[in-house]
Amino acid sequence: MLKRSRIGIMGGTFDPIHNGHLLMAEYSRIQFNLDKVLFIPTGIPPHKEHNKILPNRYRYDMVLLAINSNENFFLSTMEMDREKTTYTIDTINILKSMYKDVDFYFIMGSDSFLQIHKWKNYKELLGMCNFIVAKRPGYNNSNINSLIENLSSTCNSSIFTLDASLLEISSSEIRSRISKNLPISYLVPESVEKYIYKNKLYR
Repeated sequence: MLKRSRIGIMGGTFDPIHNGHLLMAEYSRIQFNLDKVLFIPTGIPPHKEHNKILPNRYRYDMVLLAINSNENFFLSTMEMDREKTTYTIDTINILKSMYKDVDFYFIMGSDSFLQIHKWKNYKELLGMCNFIVAKRPGYNNSNINSLIENLSSTCNSSIFTLDASLLEISSSEIRSRISKNLPISYLVPESVEKYIYKNKLYR
């Protein structure tokens, strides 16, 4: 019997992508023996005002710059290519139809997981693929553990936690620092930092 492949999925606006995203993806790849991690930047996100997000081309370029040195990281524009609001459940459905012998692992931070009930058809989604929840500093782990236990049971889903100390970095913090002319060195890859300044982003 052929071994099923394992693919991690990193979704998000990546506005901009930062070192916390990269650490989460790499630690997940190692801990869960993922064959690769697929970065899928959001096109038109359902929970954010689209006109406040950088155009696709900038976010695409930054993700590509951030991941091109890791042979296990790949970029997909499948959500950016859609002309309507993108929902995770639609993306997972498409991926599962394209790859029959693959187990997918959706990687997310604990802050996003605590808002999972706001996602489209979230109970159905939780039963469609595995989930990896990276516990972030400052969040109540007992609440997260309780939610994982509850949803694992009611949605017949496999939800795992990522055991790693991750940098507490946020895209909003980076945007704020740039607008205040504060440095962002070591928060994002050097190539991304240079790209942001070259294109005068977030000013």
